[in-house]
Amino acid sequence: MDEIKYAPTQPQSSFAYVGSYTRGPLGGHGEGLSVFQIEPVNGEWNEVQVLKDQVDPSFLTYGRNNVVYAVHESTQQISAFAIDPATGLLTYLNTESTKGTLPAALSLDPSERFVIVANYQGGTVAVLPLLEGGKLGPISQLITLEGPIGPDPKEQNQSHPHDIIFDPSGRYVIVPDKGFDRIFIFEFDAASGQLTPAKTPFVTVESGSGPRHLVFHPEGNYAYLINELGSTVMVFVYNSAGPVLTHLQTISTLPGDFDGENTTAEIMIDPSGRYVYGSNRGHDSIVVYAIDEGSGYLSPVQWISSGGKVPRFFLLNKSGQSVYAANQNSDNITIFAVDHATGHLSPTGQVIQTGSPVCIVEWFKS
Repeated sequence: MDEIKYAPTQPQSSFAYVGSYTRGPLGGHGEGLSVFQIEPVNGEWNEVQVLKDQVDPSFLTYGRNNVVYAVHESTQQISAFAIDPATGLLTYLNTESTKGTLPAALSLDPSERFVIVANYQGGTVAVLPLLEGGKLGPISQLITLEGPIGPDPKEQNQSHPHDIIFDPSGRYVIVPDKGFDRIFIFEFDAASGQLTPAKTPFVTVESGSGPRHLVFHPEGNYAYLINELGSTVMVFVYNSAGPVLTHLQTISTLPGDFDGENTTAEIMIDPSGRYVYGSNRGHDSIVVYAIDEGSGYLSPVQWISSGGKVPRFFLLNKSGQSVYAANQNSDNITIFAVDHATGHLSPTGQVIQTGSPVCIVEWFKS
């Protein structure tokens, strides 16, 4: 029998796609949709492409079809871009209307036959089918969210859906609404792509909290919600049979000695399900929480500067080894290393200068 020799595992080459606010109506400094190649050994970022004709290509996602989807907040549109599997570069495919002002979040369904968009200023949720080659079809459903407005006259003057995610089963869509202090829950028909209110159509959070983004624990039994206006994280037990979100805990995103103005932005959970991370805008930091394995409760273990101003977004990469913090108002992305034993972040010293970054997705070459 021939001897089998195993080559050492080689680091995967990857590409970061960075959405930005451009010099359009939202007043950013970005050039468009940027592509960076990330060197697999030293982690160095090298810009290899900028799609400068894209206006405010902010939040992004991509699927198994190797197509990146970007919402354009100022133009009420969503666009599709094909990834070249050899080079990682993007080619424009097409654009469709979201039929709502300031589309702020998007998500692909598990079958990747539909993309669902939250129109922040429009107070609506839009469903668009995906066509051959990953192109976008026209909207097939538009839902108007309804409820009582929150107490903040500026930030809660109407419905403001700010996130849209599928639960771990893929049967339900969760929509945190900052304006209504509600988390809407919709049942998703995988065949038609249609959304209908779930048996429990919404969960109400504390008045004035301003729910923004939500993540599920890898085991699917807990959900973690970051509240933009309240600067808090809420812990829920999640039962998909209901579906029901049952509140367990509310904890501040800020250290006790901070008394300045602050709003939160992003929340993520590490792949092991041991730590939750959230970003503060004002305190300009990332807070790290340890998750109690038995109860799901959070306890803070670190606050660390985001390395810039207004960390609107950060990405915990697929390996869980790095965090990329997008600092919108200082035009930079700061790279952190993750200590898996403690969850702590430490700056690598690497800072990428890029205008008004607001979202990052990382694609790995196969």
